[in-house]
Amino acid sequence: MTAVKAGEIEGLLRRGPDPRTPVILLFGPDTGLVAERAKQLAEGFVTDPGDPFALVRIDGDALAGDPGRLVDEAGTVGLFGDKRAIWVRPTSRPIAPAVEALLKGEIQGTRIVIEAGDLAKAAPLRTLCEKSAKALAIPCYADDARAIADLIDRTLEGRGLRIDRDARTLLAESLGGDRRASLAEIEKLALYAAGKGSVGLDDVEAVVSDVAGSQLNTLIDAAFVGQGDVVERDVRRFRHEGLDPSAMLGSGLRHALQLLAVRIEEGDKAPSLMVASWRGLHFKRKGSIETQLARWSPNALRQAVQILQEAILACRRSDPGLAHAHASSALLRIATQAARRR
Repeated sequence: MTAVKAGEIEGLLRRGPDPRTPVILLFGPDTGLVAERAKQLAEGFVTDPGDPFALVRIDGDALAGDPGRLVDEAGTVGLFGDKRAIWVRPTSRPIAPAVEALLKGEIQGTRIVIEAGDLAKAAPLRTLCEKSAKALAIPCYADDARAIADLIDRTLEGRGLRIDRDARTLLAESLGGDRRASLAEIEKLALYAAGKGSVGLDDVEAVVSDVAGSQLNTLIDAAFVGQGDVVERDVRRFRHEGLDPSAMLGSGLRHALQLLAVRIEEGDKAPSLMVASWRGLHFKRKGSIETQLARWSPNALRQAVQILQEAILACRRSDPGLAHAHASSALLRIATQAARRR
């Protein structure tokens, strides 16, 4: 079995995977973390990530329609004998047959990195990779407090910045749920504080605690308590204001994951007690969050996470003009489900 435990992942990434396990599956609800680790593993294996012959990107949908392509690409030898990497992007279609054929053959000098969504334990692709001696299956779940603090320190240190303790606490409370979104906020803060040497509480409040975030909370809370009319109104307003629909979906995904984490960790506690474990929750949202925790079961929240992940993927792949329609549809589906749970 080559399923990687959560506590072993960072060490494995720093060392680099064993060459005897050239196939690496990254999966889980944190799509930002999946994408970040896939990029690190794929680009870090080759000499020049910009060389399309060294780093081959394959769309998962294309691979599902042509399972033999993965074996063909893995068997291709680099022009100068250099190492190659194949990066398979997410898909909603089954690619287990392509990976199964790949694992039956010999793989030399090539690393295959596969991005996937939140795969169930019995999902064919996950089972295949966990049982193969040639593959690693790496889960990517939402960052906990320790991982977020480490991410903040590493990212800012890479930009020549330190951060005060109070500033780190406030920043950490504003992050979590999606690694890509967290990195974007930390990098935005690093740009704001460039040249200062140290990041203080005022810097974090100026950059991270903005009005847009509060307005997004209103939209997302409305979706998860079942207020479809509010969702429709706010989506139209954000579209008129030019807000990227991926920001709405990313905020919704982070919120769903936070709800799910609290519901799982707090078990059968009353919603009023569950709220106490919600880091950084503004007092004005307390009543709404209690309602959401009472209304959404863990299984229902997993379905909401899937709806939001599929909408994010659809936004990436479709015409930009359709992105707002995907975002609106996903949030209204969630609002409809929430309304039925009253």
